[in-house]
Amino acid sequence: LEQVLAENRRALENLLAAGVLRAWDSFAQPIEDMRERLVRMWSPVSHLHAVMDSEPLRAAYNAGLPKITSYFTELAQDERLYAGYRSIAASPDFATLTQAQKKIIENTLRDFRLAGAELPPQEKARFKAVQQEIAALASKFTENVLDATQAWDLRLTDEPDLAGLPETARAMAQQDAREKNLPGWRFTLEAPSFIGFMTYADNRELRRRMYEAYVTRASDQGPTAGKWDNSELIVRLLKLRRAAAQLLKFSNYAEYALQTRMAKTVPEVMNFLNDLARRAKPAAQQDFAELKRFAREAHGVEQIEAWDVAYYSEKLQQARYDFSQEDVRPYFPETQVVPGLFEVVERLYGLKITPVAGIEVWHPDVRFYEIRDGAGEVRGRFYMDLYARAGKRGGAWMDECINRKRTATGVQVPVAYLVCNFSPPVAGRPALFTHDEVTTLFHEFGHGLHHMLTRVDYVGVAGINGVAWDAVELPSQFMENWCWERAALDLISGHYQTGEKIPESLYGKMIAARNFQSGMQFVRQLEFSLFDMRLHSGYDPDGETSVQQVLEQVRSEVAVIIPPAFNRFQNGFSHIFAGGYAAGYYSYKWAEVLSADAFSKFEENGVFDRATGLQFLQNILEQGGSREPMELFVQFRGRTPKIDALLRHSGLAA
Repeated sequence: LEQVLAENRRALENLLAAGVLRAWDSFAQPIEDMRERLVRMWSPVSHLHAVMDSEPLRAAYNAGLPKITSYFTELAQDERLYAGYRSIAASPDFATLTQAQKKIIENTLRDFRLAGAELPPQEKARFKAVQQEIAALASKFTENVLDATQAWDLRLTDEPDLAGLPETARAMAQQDAREKNLPGWRFTLEAPSFIGFMTYADNRELRRRMYEAYVTRASDQGPTAGKWDNSELIVRLLKLRRAAAQLLKFSNYAEYALQTRMAKTVPEVMNFLNDLARRAKPAAQQDFAELKRFAREAHGVEQIEAWDVAYYSEKLQQARYDFSQEDVRPYFPETQVVPGLFEVVERLYGLKITPVAGIEVWHPDVRFYEIRDGAGEVRGRFYMDLYARAGKRGGAWMDECINRKRTATGVQVPVAYLVCNFSPPVAGRPALFTHDEVTTLFHEFGHGLHHMLTRVDYVGVAGINGVAWDAVELPSQFMENWCWERAALDLISGHYQTGEKIPESLYGKMIAARNFQSGMQFVRQLEFSLFDMRLHSGYDPDGETSVQQVLEQVRSEVAVIIPPAFNRFQNGFSHIFAGGYAAGYYSYKWAEVLSADAFSKFEENGVFDRATGLQFLQNILEQGGSREPMELFVQFRGRTPKIDALLRHSGLAA
């Protein structure tokens, strides 16, 4: 890292020396290349920190992080560089640049302003120090959540304690215990284990213990109270973000963050979220009232608690639709889902995805693939890491390993990391996924396609680079739609023992249950989005009100389930405190409007209509960040987006 930074700094000084022409080829492209080299070098380091965390790796990552942050802030504040880009933008040659090159220059000038290039020296130094501290605290936040998640487990040795749990959950817990040389069954706070336990375990007291451990991770509450507490870190992050925004004359961080988004103002985002809340809350209240009534009448439970919600929701879904996620799990073995996903992509875009052997990987479970188009050209390659394990942070994500760019010798093929935390293979069977897990896989693959299928030859706007944050979820949420279509399900499903497709009767139940409690799920997402926007716009971290009180205030307005006082959801909310979604969590709902509306064109023309698929490929996936997302959407859809499809898909349409 130090070698690359030193070489980059020397090359920059040479570029800035007198006599170097301020033009794309002689100035902007070499800077693009330097940045790409550094990002490519650092990518495996940050990736391994996320998927194979260990003390030495963590130490190496945290030693390098401030150096990288410092370098990028230095670059973004260099007045000589800023002047160079301004002179390119002002020159007559600017008109002759490609659309992608122009967009990079425009974005770069905007980013210089947003990074403090126009600040006086003292304020510049302050801005740089703030950025470094923000990066360090975000890393610490993630580590605290990981450590707290992995520090706690529930060990059971009595068979009766497992009552209600499906065989898949038991087998996984038994395998986990055996690997740790423990008797009985071991349940953890990793998603597959936690969700299975909370959904099916009959023992209410054990559910309460599991719930409490999960919602108090990295906080001042619960079984590991105070040990990895993120509370003060959150307040410090909010102060630093506000300070950075105010140095640049924005009244708050959200205003600053929206400079690079489709949504332009805080009121625009708040109106969007409040409008959705107004539409969704009555449905959510109805959902919850029905759940409480069911728990009381069918199970004699007078007071439903937070640790009962998933359990009784599952029972209600079974009672009403005769359907459970466990019913479909045998039909979604990894050995059918992954090739089926590739087949869906092949039918839509005419691409061929094949495994590649002999590639170095970080874990034996990781697979490597390449994508070729109809002409045989390699369009992208990717690593796929699907299972939960120790030392791997929770959640699912796509990240860039290598970006597409044109070089003297041809095109550099983009490479992606696709990471999930699914239940691993157990007892000699292939991994069996729930329908929710299948949907997650399709979501992340949508991000991957956006990164890999780009036709843009300049890194700054290739793939997901330069795409407005509130449009970046469009290709991912768009892909989820195929998980509900019969024609696609026939490709991705097949019973792991018989190969039988999902029977029509089971498919009917699955579709009937699709919008089960969608009102409750909708307002939960709105709760997270509103909480995020309020923290980063109107909230004063130096004032009397606590972060917890902001969350409680939001819940009083939109939530239907009010969790217990010990709940510290925010202390594990990595998306906004460590994952790039600060003042941006609303993007999920914003992009859902776009993705549902985009998919409605396939509903009109046929879900595997190749012509429509190619239009989406050419207008959205291949364009990367080279043009404004609204412009691209209109080009694909023929009009601006409408909210109708989202409301219909969510069962909220009037």
